[in-house]
This record gives sequence, C-alpha cells and structure tokens, in this order.
Amino acid sequence: MLTRTRLRACKIGCIFLHIFWITTLIVVLLILPGLFGLYPGRGNLMQEPVFWGILCLLAFLAEAVVFWIGIIIVYLTSSQLGLKIRILGAVCGFIPIANLIMLAIIIRTASAEVKVETEKLKQNAARKDARICGTKYPILLVHGVFFRDSEILNYWGRIPRELEANGATIYYGNHNSAAAVRDSAVELEQRILELVKKTGCEKVNVIAHSKGGLDTRAAIALTEAGKYIASLTTINTPHRGCEFADYLLSKIPVEDQEEVARAYNLAAKKLGDDAPDFLSAVKDLTSEHCEQFNREIQDAPGIFYQSVGSKLNKSSAGRFPLNLSYHLVKYFDGANDGLVGEKSFPWGEKFTFLTVKGRRGISHGDVIDLNRENFKGFDVREFYVTLVADLKKKGF
Repeated sequence: MLTRTRLRACKIGCIFLHIFWITTLIVVLLILPGLFGLYPGRGNLMQEPVFWGILCLLAFLAEAVVFWIGIIIVYLTSSQLGLKIRILGAVCGFIPIANLIMLAIIIRTASAEVKVETEKLKQNAARKDARICGTKYPILLVHGVFFRDSEILNYWGRIPRELEANGATIYYGNHNSAAAVRDSAVELEQRILELVKKTGCEKVNVIAHSKGGLDTRAAIALTEAGKYIASLTTINTPHRGCEFADYLLSKIPVEDQEEVARAYNLAAKKLGDDAPDFLSAVKDLTSEHCEQFNREIQDAPGIFYQSVGSKLNKSSAGRFPLNLSYHLVKYFDGANDGLVGEKSFPWGEKFTFLTVKGRRGISHGDVIDLNRENFKGFDVREFYVTLVADLKKKGF
C-alpha cells in the first residue's frame, strides 16, 4: 500500500536526520578540542593543518551525506511539513542557529506525522471487518460555495478515504461552485435522482458543508429530492446567515460587486461550472436572506436533521484568508470559525459544537480537512468516522 510505503520512507528519513543531529554534536565535541591541541601526542590545527584539515573534511562529507539523504526523503514523503516549513527550512539552512531550530521543527513534525498515521492505519486495520461506517444508505458529500468537487484536490481532504476504509460508500454533489441556493437545490435534486436510479440505493445520507447545507435544505423542501434523503448533517452551515456579508454588500459599490462577479464567473466556467452566479450565491448567505429562507423552507418529516459547528480561538490559527476575515466576522457575528458566526450553526434534532483548548481552535476549513493538517486536540477524520458510525446505529 502506497501510504504504508510513504510512512516507512518518512520514518527512515527521520532516522537519518536524528543520526545527523546526534553525530554532528559528537563530531564537534571530539574534533574541537583537537583543533586547540588538547589531545596528548597530537599537535593543534596550526601545527598539523593537513591532518586536521583532512579529518574535518571527511567529517563534513559524512555528515552532509547523512543530512541530505534524510532531508530529501522527508521533504518528498511528509505531507504535514507543508509549504511554509519547507521554505523556511530551505532559507534558514544557511543561517547558523536558525538552521538547527528549523531542523528540530522538521524532525518533530515529520516524526509526529509518522506516529499519528501509523496508529491510524493500525486502528483501521483492527476494525476493518466491523465496517462501522457501512451505513444502510450511501453518503453524499455536498461542498460549499466557491469550490467544486475534484478527485485531484478533494474538497473533503482525507475524510472520504478514511470513511471508505471503514466501510462507507461515498458520492459527491458535483454541483456548480457558485449559484443561488434554489438553483443549487435543483442541481442536487438531479444528482440524487441520478444516483438512486443508477445504484438502486433508495436514499442517501447527505453531509453538507457551509452553503451546501442551505442548498440541501432547499432541495428537500422545494424538489423531489426529499423523498430520497434519509438524513442531513450540516457542517458549519450559516443557517442564520452572516451579518458581515450584509455589511459588505451594503458598503461595496454595485459596479465593483459586478466586476468581481464577472471575473469569478468567467474563471468558474473555465473550471467546469455551467452557469456560475457569484452575486446570487453571496446574497443568499446574508442574514437578511437567511431569515426569510428559514420562514419559507420547512424541514421535512421523516428526515433526520443534525448540525455541527466550530470556532477559531485566535485569528492567527486560521489559514489565509480566514485569519483575516476572522476579525470582521467577530465584529458582526461574534465567536466564529473565520467565516460563520457560532450562533448560525445549530439546526435540527442534534447539534455538535467542536472546539479545542489553547490558541488554535477549529476553522471553517479545518472541519472538512481542507488543509490536510494534523493538530492536537482534534482528529477530523476520526470525527467523521464517529459521525457516520452514529448514522449507521440509527438505521440510516
């Protein structure tokens, strides 16, 4: 299996870097006294320059070989290093002291990744036969606004593979990245009818992120899709809208809004959207629109509705651009995930609020593993395994 091979290689790279760190310290401690003539029967660097020069050269070459083997393997196999650490590691490699600090960070990050991923592989292997995510109906993952489903860069990160490893059957919404909620609802209806007809699955369990939750609620209430949905789990969906969106639309000149919309729609068409509608998508996320939406769109009996929400504890914990939008959202909507206020998340029979201690928190992107990042206090993949396993227990 490629994952096991990658982890094995990453572990070997970490071992080489550990060896480099330890042997470099030993070499320095052994050679340095000799350079000053502290060894009996041996002259110092000035007295025996050839001997000490050759010895230092050999030591340098040996350490260089060990270091470069380790760093190349780790750079090629570790996903948790990310672009930031890789760049900092390369830049700081030429700065004394800073290079040692970055090396320690690289070793720590890659070693932690090997440990976490190895334990996860063992965990999944141990429960494979139980198929704890093998729900009666398949899972339909519905993305949020400004994204499309893609096999190359999966919107849901490592979550689908983790669910499949535990018995789940996964499908995707495949709708436009930006459109009015009611238009997206029609797209989802067509997708669900297609799946039911093609697979004979009878119904689907929908897990929808962000605007996708509103799209699915509309699909249930306004189309035939509701007949074929067993459950709807919304993830960080702005059910009550985003007040900061109202503010932006009221302050940004209409001509500027239309210019941005034209640019986005043009790009979205090139990426696969049939009829992208940037402005309609944004307007449907305002608190004013959502208030009207909630009056008109009613939950359907017989469908299990539940919701999930999270928050960032500090703006700096969010990846760009959520680290910037956090403050604006906080001003209008209070505690938030970098995009949606905490009070907007709850919907349905059950609400789960996700948070972690410390400075980090859990962002709008973290809840769908958008950045494929492991961090202390929250295992996003295991959260989804537990969520889907609970749907199975409920008979869905």
